[in-house]
Amino acid sequence: MSASGHFPRIAIVTIVAGCALLGAAAQNLTFKREEAELIADEVAGDVVKRYYDPKLHGIDWDAQLREAKNKIENATSRNLAFANIAAMLDSLNDSHTAFVPRRSFSLDYGWRIQTIGERCFVTRVRPQSDAATKIHPGDEVLAINDYKPVRANLVRIEYILNVLRPQTKIKVAVRSTAGQERQFEIVPKTFERQLILPTLGDLRAYWEVEHKYIRPRVISLNSDVLVAKIPIFAFDEAEVNKLVSAAREHKSVVLDLRGNPGGTEESLGLLVSGFFDHEVKIADAVARNGTKHRSAKPDRHTFSGKLIVLVDSRSTSAAELFARIVQLEKRGTIMGDRTLGMVMESQWYGLASTGYSSSVSITVANLVMSDGNSLEHVGVTPDELVLPTVDDIANDLDTVLAHAAEIAGATLSPKDAAALFPYEWQQPYYFAGH
Repeated sequence: MSASGHFPRIAIVTIVAGCALLGAAAQNLTFKREEAELIADEVAGDVVKRYYDPKLHGIDWDAQLREAKNKIENATSRNLAFANIAAMLDSLNDSHTAFVPRRSFSLDYGWRIQTIGERCFVTRVRPQSDAATKIHPGDEVLAINDYKPVRANLVRIEYILNVLRPQTKIKVAVRSTAGQERQFEIVPKTFERQLILPTLGDLRAYWEVEHKYIRPRVISLNSDVLVAKIPIFAFDEAEVNKLVSAAREHKSVVLDLRGNPGGTEESLGLLVSGFFDHEVKIADAVARNGTKHRSAKPDRHTFSGKLIVLVDSRSTSAAELFARIVQLEKRGTIMGDRTLGMVMESQWYGLASTGYSSSVSITVANLVMSDGNSLEHVGVTPDELVLPTVDDIANDLDTVLAHAAEIAGATLSPKDAAALFPYEWQQPYYFAGH
């Protein structure tokens, strides 16, 4: 299963090359190859110095660098040059090691897509977008730029579209909820970065907007059942204490980690401390300079009642670790879809060759859990597999949360469940240097 989540590395270059046919005006055909080669050298050197496995999984890294630089020599655009740097890193088959070039803009394609089981569906459509005139929630995505999106490759396709090679339009094939198949192009909206440095007031406003979306939120369904939505592991001790305090007033808690991409080690430890009455091993962090034991001690006032944790294919990293800890400790029930298996410890490093405007994420430790296994490329299989149907997506029904609430001891309709934590479209907000 170690390769089940691997998208063949040649596809990164192939997709980027194919995308050149779409939005060719955005290509910079006069880039300096020497600059791309310097970036390749620095990225490769950072991996040699910092990657958790000093043997690099037995890969001939010098040969990978030579291959990347040879292809950069023949690249016809900056995007293709960057694709070869990304492909070099992709040879490590590591979910947390990636090259991120800085751009002066970002694109929003007007949709949110997700694999449910092994199929890919449109789950959200931004109002007043080009996508809104062509697709609907519940449509199955059959192809993006002629590539079929499935669980094993969707992350890489999105990395290419959103980070490596943003495009002025993409070609899409879908099957509607009525079974009709269509092909068309979607034109994204462009968000430019601000070119001025922010004031203190700007930064405060920015943080307030960001915090609105990332903070844990709790809703009491009745005197016995609390539902908590945790969008990301980026909270402090005060926020966890508030959550656990509310939980202790109930007999059951449903923790919704669906769509949670993970976050910091500190936040994970705080959440574990609030829901376990004994010291719990989180994982052994196996790094190039040794192994560090990571554990969490119980808080003085932990929640010891019934626990249900919801996950899906967008639950990654720390969210997967928390769910698996609950399973291994027999602390509660995991419901939903199988998680993606993107579980490593990484750090970001700015690239001097780009004036620190671009960066590279490098895995610095593999996380081995108490059962002796890593979740990388494996993920967490729920104790109870509960998947939304096409009708659920099309009609904005959350049957997964409704089912969990019923098991916990509350009556909640799928429509009301979807309304508990309504989806909010964010406006990208950039500062110079952010």
